[in-house]
Formats: sequence, C-alpha cells, structure tokens
Amino acid sequence: MNESPLVFLIMGLSILVLIQSNPLETHRPTEGLRIALGLSTGPASVTVILLGQARMLVTEETSDVVDAEILERHLPVIQELELPIVLPEGSNQAFSIDPDFAVREVSQSGITSLLCQADRVLVF
Repeated sequence: MNESPLVFLIMGLSILVLIQSNPLETHRPTEGLRIALGLSTGPASVTVILLGQARMLVTEETSDVVDAEILERHLPVIQELELPIVLPEGSNQAFSIDPDFAVREVSQSGITSLLCQADRVLVF
C-alpha cells in the first residue's frame, strides 16, 4: 500500500466550503475559493456555498475584490472543473452571476440541510 494515511481519511468525504465574508473587505473569500479548488482535486467531494456579498465571487465583475489578481488566476480552473457552487435562492436577481460557473440556487432550508449532511465544513 503506497497511499498515505491522509488519503484514506478524506476519501469519500463530503466537504462544504462556506464563504460568507465580504470579498470587498477581506481576502478570506478568495482564500476560501483557492482552498476549495485545491481540495476538489483530491478524492473528497467538494461543494462551495456563497452567502451574502461573497456571491460576487462568481459574477462577471470581480476587479474590486480583495486579492482580485489571485482570484482571476483560479476562476477559469473553477469553471473548467465545474466545481459545484450553491447560492441562496434569488441570487440571480441580486447579482449578475457568470453563467460559466456550475451554480445552482437552493432555498435557505436546503442550504441548512447541505451543511448538516456534510462530513466537514470550512467557513470563510
């Protein structure tokens, strides 16, 4: 067996990356997406949930985001890998969501259910 013990620990796990910080005020949302992208290349199932102003990370205009240059490097890969992104219902009306992302809108109770069912939740 050449697999590291860490691989067995995360294999089959569902990981949610919940991003709720305002990307205009802090680097945390960009860092959360970067970490989600890294985790998505492994054996775990990764889903990103964007709440509040964090939803602007998947819009067509991200130039005012803190660490925008880092975000711009990762967005094409997130789109290409179709990393699942969950937004609250009504997000398409509130934000100009870029259609190149694998986005789905979910009710508040649906988001709560996703959080409760996840094996691990990272909050940014």
